[in-house]
Amino acid sequence: MPELPEVETMVRGIRPHVEGRVVHSVQRCRCRCKPNLIRPSLRQIRRRLAGSRIQSVHRIAKRVVLQMSTGDALVIEPRMTGLMLVSDPPDRTHLRLQWRFEPDAEHSVHSLWFWDRRGLGTVQLIAGDQLDEHLGSLGVDALQAGIRVWTRQCAGTQRAIKVALLDQKFVAGIGNLYASEILHAAGISPFRPADTLNGRELTRLKNATRRILTTAIRYEGSTLNDGTYRNALNKAGRFQNEHRVYMRAGRRCAKCHRGRIERVVQAQRATFLCPECQK
Repeated sequence: MPELPEVETMVRGIRPHVEGRVVHSVQRCRCRCKPNLIRPSLRQIRRRLAGSRIQSVHRIAKRVVLQMSTGDALVIEPRMTGLMLVSDPPDRTHLRLQWRFEPDAEHSVHSLWFWDRRGLGTVQLIAGDQLDEHLGSLGVDALQAGIRVWTRQCAGTQRAIKVALLDQKFVAGIGNLYASEILHAAGISPFRPADTLNGRELTRLKNATRRILTTAIRYEGSTLNDGTYRNALNKAGRFQNEHRVYMRAGRRCAKCHRGRIERVVQAQRATFLCPECQK
């Protein structure tokens, strides 16, 4: 489930504890579940990371990027159920990797953990000069997209706008949950062909995207009923309490107070909308 707000929260949560730290070792945790994709081999990752320093921690779309002093970049994509943690995990059964740091008098955290319930996340160590090529297919980050980007991208596709928002080449960082919330806030039907949106609607879409995503970051993401998403300190997010449509089928719309939220399926994904607000 982690989308842009959850991954940004992970980055902000681990940054003060791992930035500037020297990696002592990398080890795979005992886990009998489906293994994650790790590239290159763990042996090569150990060799290239041991003794190197984490210079910076940042986010690219839905990925956590650790920039190393060697020039390499460690790119972690949590996907559906992955978490980056510096505290006790939700359980130890699904711990995947541990990065141990050299002792440091300024920090009480000794390890960074990657936890993943379903094993869909990926961990890749990429040479610095190959990072742009590796991520080159991503669109503009959803938080950075201006009106020109939205106008160009929407004009270039006849797909339903909800379906287009899920395409990371269209704009990067939006997933199923926030696509529904953004379109409801913008008052746009998820079925509208993207290339039919007019200037006012595009402006509303841009503004709603930034407002919803920045608010979700402030609330440290959304922890749904399955409890999978947690922040870096293993605490639940709070933005689920602000949802207007997602997983609220049958309830009265809090925006117009007339319609009832509906659940439909688009491109094999659930979409939530108010038929009154989003005609």
